[in-house]
Amino acid sequence: MPAACPRQPGPSLPVLRRPTSMGSLAQREDLQDDEDKNSAFTWEVQANNRAYNAQFKEKVFLCWRRKKYKTNVIRTAKYNFFSFLPLNLYEQLHRVSNLYFLLIIILQSIPDISTLPWFSLGAPMVCLLFIRATRDLVDDIGRHKSDRAINNRPCQILMGKSFKRKKWQNLCVGDVVCLHKDNIVPADMLLLASTEPSSLCYVETVDIDGETNLKFRQALMVTHKELTSVKKMASFQGERH
Repeated sequence: MPAACPRQPGPSLPVLRRPTSMGSLAQREDLQDDEDKNSAFTWEVQANNRAYNAQFKEKVFLCWRRKKYKTNVIRTAKYNFFSFLPLNLYEQLHRVSNLYFLLIIILQSIPDISTLPWFSLGAPMVCLLFIRATRDLVDDIGRHKSDRAINNRPCQILMGKSFKRKKWQNLCVGDVVCLHKDNIVPADMLLLASTEPSSLCYVETVDIDGETNLKFRQALMVTHKELTSVKKMASFQGERH
């Protein structure tokens, strides 16, 4: 069941275009600002054309722009090798109990008002921070392993004139993917054709509470009749606005 896979589906909105008539410079700047604002809510995808889809950029900050369409990489982990220590300490020191103990330790370090040496409270707090950091580290390592397993799952992507076995993380917007029975859907997908006579596709969804539902999807008859071979799929240049 090949399908073009727009990773970030959104509302189908018309693209604001510049007028052809000449106007004042202020009016043109206002139109450009409107285009930049509305570009975040419009999307355009062309099948089998990664270069075309990669040209779309979105404004992040000042002159810094990035690709509009995200990759298919799954990231649920909170930390990496460099950010674990500062970010974990930042999160732990935001807890009221830890801030209270830190304040007491600071006060105990003043000789005129201290009744106990500062390390008598500092050592237990360091042990507490270390135990919680170790627990967070173990949990995050499990998330990294889960993300790696999901991102490395195989799928068949149309590359050139044949379907090739690639990883989920290499799937891009506009790629044509071939799914078989009992396959897991790797991304948000648009059904183009199916082996069923009426181009039907049955998808089983699972909720968080474990409830399963069987839903059906049907492709357009125009793509169902045209995309009957891999050669025709390779030459398919459909667009989605």
